[in-house]
Amino acid sequence: MSQDSTTVPETARKLSGRRRREIVAVLLFSGGPIFESSIPLSVFGIDRQDAGVPRYRLLVCAGEDVPLRTTGGLELTAPYGLEALSRAGTVVVPAWRSITQPPPTAALDALRRAHEEGARIVGLCTGAFVLAAAGLLDGRPATTHWMYAPTLAKRYPSVHVDPRELFVDDGDVLTSAGTAAGIDLCLHIVRTDHGADAAGALARRLVVPPRRSGGQERYLDRSLPEEIGADPLAEVVAWALEHLHEQFDVETLAARAYMSRRTFDRRFRSLTGSAPLQWLITQRVLQAQRLLETSDYSVDEVAGRCGFRSPVALRGHFRRQLGSSPAAYRAAYRARRPQNGPADRPERGERPDRPDRPDRGDRFERQDLPEQRPGESSVMAMRRTAMAGVHAVTGASLAPPPPHGGHSGHSGPGSHLGHVTGHGGPGGHGGLGPEPGKPESDLYSPRLPGQRERPVG
Repeated sequence: MSQDSTTVPETARKLSGRRRREIVAVLLFSGGPIFESSIPLSVFGIDRQDAGVPRYRLLVCAGEDVPLRTTGGLELTAPYGLEALSRAGTVVVPAWRSITQPPPTAALDALRRAHEEGARIVGLCTGAFVLAAAGLLDGRPATTHWMYAPTLAKRYPSVHVDPRELFVDDGDVLTSAGTAAGIDLCLHIVRTDHGADAAGALARRLVVPPRRSGGQERYLDRSLPEEIGADPLAEVVAWALEHLHEQFDVETLAARAYMSRRTFDRRFRSLTGSAPLQWLITQRVLQAQRLLETSDYSVDEVAGRCGFRSPVALRGHFRRQLGSSPAAYRAAYRARRPQNGPADRPERGERPDRPDRPDRGDRFERQDLPEQRPGESSVMAMRRTAMAGVHAVTGASLAPPPPHGGHSGHSGPGSHLGHVTGHGGPGGHGGLGPEPGKPESDLYSPRLPGQRERPVG
């Protein structure tokens, strides 16, 4: 069950008498990353009853008899060993040091025993590999970091790996995706045990959202297991990635692999952790995402270059996987990218540079701190500087014309130019100071040469 589900499956086994629901054991191994390891320690190991969060009792256990070294060469000392797992109602494996190494046999035996006695077993990020090695994920849905999901699916084919989910709750066995998704799962456990109010109070203390929407789809890359090079399907997968701009389907891939569709589906799922159709759609969406970020192709052109049969198909899959339309994604990406970066390109529809016209941008170069005259406020100095720029371009005099005459070309009530230059419209006045009744902080932009005038009324 994913993070979006509203019901929680019942625990399959009754908790044995010596175990307590409120006791959480965290199983640490040497080489585990410190961030993932610290998540359950922070969630379950700090007394926050003053904030309305029920208290858990935390047991930090060493999963092996070696120094527990973690990120940056830090060495940890766990106060308990594997024997303490016998008292826990929940056992959390926050991480495992290597997806290619088998976990210690003693730790696997302790996890199996805890599960048999009704304990809830939780694997965060690569901790799912420890649960899978113990056989606790056989025949179950599970997730892990999207980078490692294909390897988990290939190494443990009986596990139903879903790389799209932030976490999966299968009742007495729970797994999460990478890093911050561990916080999501721990909050989900608190919500399951004590309700939404307790989880919300804890989320506020941690300064994180109580429930994140979506999954890992927006982070998925061309993730494939490390062992793909030796698999017969490697050539088919490589061909698919190189020809995403062409319209082909799963039957085409199965034919290239000289397999029936059913056999190809089974082999492909064991290799990548997902169904071939879903994998293909994900790769097309990823390609569209890259083109929206790095090119000026229209959405229709992007759809064609990513193998979608129509722009409508692209928009539907893009929104389902990334939570926004292609156009909105491009606009948001370009709004937050660094200015003058290598990806800077003019938007479609923008006026191109005109070589036959002089560049006017330097004439209006912004002056952050204009020099102030004695007794002059900073606002007045900014207005004076702006008008000096207008005078430099137009040669217009800054002296006010007659109150009811002269050629202003911008008359009428509320004329902004009249407020600055002192001409045009009722209420205009001759100085550069603020108009009577207007706060001094109001800044009015002068009309630049060539700007079209708006009709009044």
